[in-house]
Amino acid sequence: MSSGERLTLFLCGDVMTGRGVDQILARASSPWLHEPRVRSALEYVALAEQANGPIPRPVDHAYVWGAALEVLDRERPDVRIANLETSITTSNDPYPKGINYRMHPANAPVLEVPRIDCCVLANNHVLDWGREGLLETLEVLARADIRTAGAGRDIGAAQAPAELEAGGGKRLLVFAFGATDCGIPWEWAAEHARSGVHLLPDFSESTVERIARMVLAVKRPGDVSVASVHWGGNWGFAIPPAHRRFAHALIDRAGIDIIHGHSSHHPRAVEVYRDRPILYGCGDLLNDYEGISCRDDFRHDLVLMNFVTIDRSTGHLVGLRMIPLQIRKFRLQAPPQSDCTWLRDTLDRECRVFDSRIRLSDDAWTLEWSG
Repeated sequence: MSSGERLTLFLCGDVMTGRGVDQILARASSPWLHEPRVRSALEYVALAEQANGPIPRPVDHAYVWGAALEVLDRERPDVRIANLETSITTSNDPYPKGINYRMHPANAPVLEVPRIDCCVLANNHVLDWGREGLLETLEVLARADIRTAGAGRDIGAAQAPAELEAGGGKRLLVFAFGATDCGIPWEWAAEHARSGVHLLPDFSESTVERIARMVLAVKRPGDVSVASVHWGGNWGFAIPPAHRRFAHALIDRAGIDIIHGHSSHHPRAVEVYRDRPILYGCGDLLNDYEGISCRDDFRHDLVLMNFVTIDRSTGHLVGLRMIPLQIRKFRLQAPPQSDCTWLRDTLDRECRVFDSRIRLSDDAWTLEWSG
């Protein structure tokens, strides 16, 4: 599966195929919403059309991925991991939180087209339609042969890593955690006899020690481990000191090789610590925010596809390639050069804080780091 001792992972942030995106797919859920200002998901489709022109309906399951499919075919990653930020369900029992994402189960092939291997579910939208919605989400993904991490029928299942083949008889272990500082309600935490998400109480040393025991109990020599963390707010480039300490501690004491962070609606800085990559915020990859005037200074229409290559024998970072894309008409496409330049310069500025840089290389960006 992998080439020699190298393993390449496609890591992306939030894949939000619910609400407006769901409405343009073949079998849409009821558009009725429970938001304070918007009552129909079709309004989000209308906003996108007002901004950039008509969107064909219904579209096939490949439509939303657009140019991303060509990138995946070219880069040929060994493993593909996404944070799925929606419930896949027919449940009509919304959790009373104001914003509820739902995709109809018949639209699950939208996740099969890009051949996603693992969906991380420890986030603040997977229980938007109650525990019934979570259980149906797990069932739909299992039927599609997509592994899950971070949520389950009980605490044991929520904490268990997704196990993926890493070549040479080795495994890739994906552990997923959600933090309360990104808006996950405490009631969503999985317990011994209750389904839910693997929710972190804090970023303390005791939490790190608990995770370390969990990881080291299952990790074998040669295995590669990913900690996928949904944390922090939606906007802003500053990395909270608690997040940085937590990420370093997971590498130092829990044997984690890759930190896959998400929750921010735009990409954030990348740090390389002890030859391990920390992606503090991968940003959205798919969303229905087109036409919404919210924090335009962060450009939530510009997204990144991250391809992390590591040495399987050591877990050390070999390289990180980043491909910028843009959401237009709920579809990924190549952005104008001016937008590429803005995003690269912005990320380069933020990465310099952590002694890393973003460099141009062929049709992609590459990360350079000290040490």
